[in-house]
Formats: sequence, C-alpha cells, structure tokens
Amino acid sequence: MRTYIIRRLLLMIPTLLLVTLITFFLVRLIPGDYIDALQAISYEAEIDRPTIERALGLDAPAIVQYGRWLGVAPQREGSFSGVFQGNLGISWRQNMPVLELLVLKWPVTLELGIMGLIIGQLIALPIGIYSALRQDTAGDYIARTFAILCISVPGFWLATVVIVMPAIWWNYMPPLMLIHFTKDPIGNLYMFIVPAVVLGMGMSGGTMRMTRTMMLEVLRQDYIRTAWAKGLRERVVIIRHALKNALIPVVTIIGFQLPVLIGGTVIIEQIFMLPGMGRLLIDATLQRDEPIISGVMLIFAVVLVLINLMVDVTYAFLDPRVHYK
Repeated sequence: MRTYIIRRLLLMIPTLLLVTLITFFLVRLIPGDYIDALQAISYEAEIDRPTIERALGLDAPAIVQYGRWLGVAPQREGSFSGVFQGNLGISWRQNMPVLELLVLKWPVTLELGIMGLIIGQLIALPIGIYSALRQDTAGDYIARTFAILCISVPGFWLATVVIVMPAIWWNYMPPLMLIHFTKDPIGNLYMFIVPAVVLGMGMSGGTMRMTRTMMLEVLRQDYIRTAWAKGLRERVVIIRHALKNALIPVVTIIGFQLPVLIGGTVIIEQIFMLPGMGRLLIDATLQRDEPIISGVMLIFAVVLVLINLMVDVTYAFLDPRVHYK
C-alpha cells in the first residue's frame, strides 16, 4: 500500500502539469483579453495597450509566459518566481498575490463542500438502505421517486427557487452575507445550511440508487442468509455484514461525484453570494484575470487528484481482499 501511494503521488506531477498546460492556453482561446475587459469598463478613457502588455508580461510569447508562471523560465528581471517556487502570480485586477486570495477564499469553499458532502450522504445512505430493505413497498416507491427527483432537478434552479419562493410567500430569505465561524458559529452554520442542502441533494440521488442496488445484491448472498439463520439482529446483519460490502461501489460513485461537487460550489457560491473560490473563479473569468484562473484551477486539480487517491485507499479499508501492487 505504501508503494502504491508513493507511486500515485509521483504520477500527480505529470497530471497536474497537463492540467496547468491545458488551462493556461485554453484561457487564451477565449475572445478578448484582460486589456479588452479593462477597456470595456473604462468607457471613453484611452488604454495604453503596449505599456500594459509590457507591465504584465503579455508581450512575451505564450510559451514563455507559461514557463514564467511555472517558474522554469526567468522573469523579466532575471529571477525565477513561479509555481515551483510557491508563487502563483499576482492578480492583475486586484493587484494581490493569488496565493493570498486563495487563502482568504478557500475556507468558504471547503466548508460548503464538506457540508454538502455530509448532507448528501446523510440523505442518500439511510434512504437507500431503507428502500432495499422494504423492496417494492410504498416506502420504496417514494424513495426511488425522490432519488430520481434529486438527479433530475438542476442545482441552480433549486437554489433560485429556495431564495425566491420563500421571499414571495413568507417574506423570508436565507442570509446572503458571510458570517465567519470564529465570530458566530451558529450564524455561520445557519448561513451555510441552505446552500449545503441544495448542493447535497444534487449528489444524493445517484448515491441513493446505487446504495439500494448494491444492498439488494448483497442481501441475496449466502453469508447474509447464514447470518439471518444464526438469529442475529437485523441491525447487526445490515450494518456489520451487508452495508460494509455494499459500500465499495457506492464509494466509487461518491468519488465520481466529487468533481461535480466542486463544480457545483462554483454555481451555488454565485447564487448565494458566498465569497469562495468558485465565485472568485467566475469573477476572474469575466475580468480575464488569468493568474487567478490558472491558480484556482491548479488548486482544484490538486484536490481532485488527492480525492481520487483517497477513494482508492478506502477500497482496501472496506474490503481486505483488495490489494495494490
């Protein structure tokens, strides 16, 4: 297992390099650039394009800009300062180091993502298990309908309805201003609970259906029938014997959903006005702030690669028969 983890960590390097390469050049395929965006908000003021391009290093070829951002090519003054040196660049729009901006924004995205993941599993696993244990009953049909509803309803539509409808009917709106956890823990959780439920519901549908399917398959196995025949209580049979083996494909589904979870935070943060990395990415894209776009995508890529590694390691924990060479 140790060798496998080390090998996977080493494989992260070319993977992340490929992600940064694609992101860096893909942004440059979008019509317009930062100077055009600056001109659009400057109205009649004249923009000295050559001077700005020289100041931002945009007068160099794209491959040289990429090398400077990585830190493998010298900056204009001759020093090496890039990703490999721990520097993600300076935001063109906000004139702040990208790393400082990410440090300010990532706790919001992390809290929203973790709460959404937890709520999604709290919805999916109990309902999926109940649906399998009560197969073809009214409760099973209701649970399956709810799962399809969670899959079908777009998160942005549900988030909009959650904000608009209570405001129309009851003159109530969820809090749309950031409350820091250190200042008011209860207010912070109250602010995050609604967007986290919206985010979690989008994840729960697929997990719910997979949990039901795998539980039905496991419950038909011989060792489960033996456990019933020995007179074990239902809770022991379900939790200790059936659920652990049924969770292996479910963990795979959760691993596939985590990239969607990260993408969902981008939309949910924008709708609920949460100042996280997702909203930072949207604003940077609209402003063509390329250092922020590249930095945020790099962090997202690192998180996704580490999550995939954690999912693979979890297989061995759930099933001792799984070995990695």
